[in-house]
Amino acid sequence: MENILQNLMKGLSNIIFPNICVCCGHEHTQQQQQLCSFCLQERFRAANPNWLRASGDTLLPEGVIAQHALWQFDKGGELQNLLHLLKYKRLTEIGIDLGRKLGEQIREHPFLYDRLYDEKAVILPVPLHYLKYRYRGFNQAFKIAQGFQEVWNQLPICERKSIVRIKNTRTQTGFSIEKRRHNVQNAFEVREPSVVQDQPVVVIDDVFTTGATTFELAQTILDAGAQSVVVLTIAQA
Repeated sequence: MENILQNLMKGLSNIIFPNICVCCGHEHTQQQQQLCSFCLQERFRAANPNWLRASGDTLLPEGVIAQHALWQFDKGGELQNLLHLLKYKRLTEIGIDLGRKLGEQIREHPFLYDRLYDEKAVILPVPLHYLKYRYRGFNQAFKIAQGFQEVWNQLPICERKSIVRIKNTRTQTGFSIEKRRHNVQNAFEVREPSVVQDQPVVVIDDVFTTGATTFELAQTILDAGAQSVVVLTIAQA
């Protein structure tokens, strides 16, 4: 009788509060998800279909062994809207859905799979400055990292206090490459070097544009003793 009542309540809940994909608006059956299977599998264009060491044509600095983005950024399109909903409308489950998809794709990456699985890397979401964190209430990169960790559950996520952003940088939109680099110069600080020392580190963010932010963070943790860095993002702009 109890199971019957539970199933009945679940059925009524699905009728009253159906699962609606925030991307396409269609109803779907995935519980606790904001995005339907079609949008996660088919809607967006892969940024690195040939599994290269880098998604774009950016040269990787020493110590950064790979840079991979899930999809190509679509300015004014549905992917940009999803990232906007995550970042500014607090639909944090979007980040977890996207991170999970990113983790699933990296399991298929012929170069990265062995290195992340065998070497037990540390996951590092790009830190927010504490003022932005207090204003926003969460870090979108951390939500993506949470979804990624659901797939790579043997990899720990670096604690927020261990590596921090000490410079409250301006938004990079519209900046030249040089201005982006200057904007994020000395923006990060490693307060607990033991977290990354002699470890491969997976840096996770939402969008990769020129690499100014993620490469600055990578250099900071490499200087603190990290073995190597992989940069993973949802979008490649």
